[in-house]
Amino acid sequence: MGALKPVGTGQVLATTNGSATASSAFNQQSDRIRVVAESVGCHVAIGANPTATTADIYVGTSGAEEISLGPVAAQRVVGVTTGATTTIDFPEGTGCPFAVGDAVSLTATGQSYYDFSHKTIASINNTAGVGGFFGTRIVVSNNSAGIVTAFAAPYAELRRSMKVSVISNASTGKAFIQQVQNT
Repeated sequence: MGALKPVGTGQVLATTNGSATASSAFNQQSDRIRVVAESVGCHVAIGANPTATTADIYVGTSGAEEISLGPVAAQRVVGVTTGATTTIDFPEGTGCPFAVGDAVSLTATGQSYYDFSHKTIASINNTAGVGGFFGTRIVVSNNSAGIVTAFAAPYAELRRSMKVSVISNASTGKAFIQQVQNT
């Protein structure tokens, strides 16, 4: 096993007995996180909007644990339709690496008013040729009705985002959370 390389910004969460604490959303850039529990062990849940319980994976104070986030999910965006929800078009033939219920964040280079963070996917349509569209289209629970400029970003990317939630079953402590990859 090689050395670990931190990816993105780490977070510190308070662990308390009987009350779950959630991190702020982060864009997935690695397939795992490293969790270090300080003072007291904690249970960890990961997802779009998780709430940790004492039935979730346990991280003790004797060392760091690496927990899988699953494969990194990101996709190029070629079209955005605004409204009460936001419809995202992917290039033909590429498919969709996300599932309904996943949270995602959009970054549109040169058109940052299209950007959004940690919004939930409501539906995925990969039926060929519906309404003249042959690529996969998804609907995201993001109100973009106020955007009136046509989408024409030179590059836009949709990426899975997630949160981590922790809880202890003893007393208070801290959990240090960081995406990592082996080098």
